[in-house]
Amino acid sequence: MSSWKRTVECGLVDQKHLSKEVILNGWVARRRDHGGLIFVDLRDRTGIMQVVFNPDVSKEAHDISQNLRSEFVVSVRGKIVKRSKETVNEKMPTGRWELFAEQLLILNDSKPLPFPLDQSEAIDEELRLRYRYLDLRQLPMQRNLALRSTLIFSMREFFVKHGFFEIETPILTKNTPEGAREFIVPSRLHHGSFYSLPQSPQLYKQLLMAAGLERYFQVARCFRDEDLRADRQPEFTQLDVEMSFIDEGDIKNVIEKLLGYMFKKVFNLDIKLPFPVLSYDQAFSAYGSDKPDLRFGMVIHDTTELFANTELAFLKSIITTGGKVGAIRVSNKAFTRSELDGWVEKAQSFGAKGLLYVRWSEDGTLESPVAKFLPEDFFEQAGKIFQDLKKTDTLFFVAGNYKNAWETLGRMRCALAEDLKLINPNILNFCWIFNFPLFEWDEQSKRYHAMHHPFTAPQQGWEQLQPDQMKARAYDLVCNGMELGGGSIRIHDRATQQKVFDLLGLSKEETQDKFGFLLEALEYGFPPLGGIALGIDRLVMILTGSSSIREVIAFPKTQRGYDVMMQAPSVVKDANLKEYGLMGIVKEKK
Repeated sequence: MSSWKRTVECGLVDQKHLSKEVILNGWVARRRDHGGLIFVDLRDRTGIMQVVFNPDVSKEAHDISQNLRSEFVVSVRGKIVKRSKETVNEKMPTGRWELFAEQLLILNDSKPLPFPLDQSEAIDEELRLRYRYLDLRQLPMQRNLALRSTLIFSMREFFVKHGFFEIETPILTKNTPEGAREFIVPSRLHHGSFYSLPQSPQLYKQLLMAAGLERYFQVARCFRDEDLRADRQPEFTQLDVEMSFIDEGDIKNVIEKLLGYMFKKVFNLDIKLPFPVLSYDQAFSAYGSDKPDLRFGMVIHDTTELFANTELAFLKSIITTGGKVGAIRVSNKAFTRSELDGWVEKAQSFGAKGLLYVRWSEDGTLESPVAKFLPEDFFEQAGKIFQDLKKTDTLFFVAGNYKNAWETLGRMRCALAEDLKLINPNILNFCWIFNFPLFEWDEQSKRYHAMHHPFTAPQQGWEQLQPDQMKARAYDLVCNGMELGGGSIRIHDRATQQKVFDLLGLSKEETQDKFGFLLEALEYGFPPLGGIALGIDRLVMILTGSSSIREVIAFPKTQRGYDVMMQAPSVVKDANLKEYGLMGIVKEKK
């Protein structure tokens, strides 16, 4: 093989190789037999190079090439020549040259593939994941992973230049109630006891600050046993950052500088800094979400006052019991009746009990299922809320308790924008969300939960407020309607941390059992600190325009959390269960 070792990669052949002998190694992407000549598109991770097998150049190589099939692995020796003017392919970086083969060695053959690699978008995703090693041979998939690698390298480069230490934290750790459900791992040496896989390195990075290391980062593997969706996997990668002696502004500045550095380094683009900042209340009021997509308008308006004197029984009931009526406006779109009925059904699928719409006909007549209950001057009244309201606009109304109604309107807003093609997919719109609630009430457990995590510092004056009024020193970075990352200033004294545990309903025994090490550390000179974590998978997903996070992870799980290639999770033999002290677990029989 040493005499067949490649001298240049397929996608890197250029003018300097013209008339020179080279050796290419790669996979047969396509083979075309044009009678006397055989053309092969040879592929490696850098791209494709056309190879020509001409019996007048080498009859032996030409004879062997007749056996080539898709995905055979080969090595080819030959000379680089210019293509004829009419055969130049300007769409390919190597499209002006071709290799005239003089020698061919088949390194390995291939069975017929379970699916064609150039048609994978039409192939069932589970089949692609079953043969992921084949799926990853596609150049678009390889470009995704190459971009991911380059981005992570630029992150490391930035933080090292700014005096951060990269420090690895344990994967096998303690089970602690931090929000999401954890994966647990049995211990062979301690029967009946379990490790947890970390949801994040949260507690460890706080302890690194207690250790006086001051500036930490890590490209960290994290695990959460959650229901899956397009932007979520049971195991994922995040950029983890923590600093001492800082405040919210310092975190914001570091992350903005990081992203500015990355975009310049990787894409040679200057992004506009600083990013806009919204409070949680502002974001939810205007967009019905704490991760708003700001690439289009269509903000939500509170229209409760429009119906203050309504005779509509269901609206009257909602308003008198403290509910609200919100609305969004759609301009420059003449909806048909069937389209409007479709949006009513869509709103109901989003959780609304109903959707009211109001529009005006060409002669200015108000049209709505509740038109007879609306005043004659409804347009004028609505115009006081909706600036520059026109009779070509359509208003969509949702009523209910504030949180539910606004969440529905937020989802409606995004669905309408997507349907009406109002979103420019080629722009990135970053924003910060600050001033989150410290706690959120869980109706099922009848207790408060930490909105971020229980180590988030409350804002000044929190002691005089009720739990549902307390604000957190927390922040999220949002891009194109997706939470890219989140963090907070942490609690750094024992009294405050204990009080937060108390408000969360954790007993003294629970806090000592789960967090005794942290409470103890807080008594040994713990510095003021804060940090953030950015989702690397989500960032790469956004930058590649992928519809799913699975397109930017080498070996992802399905939406059922199953690895169809490795067939994991799998049943464990009784002997292994016994070794780990798990024989008492009842195994479900298929």
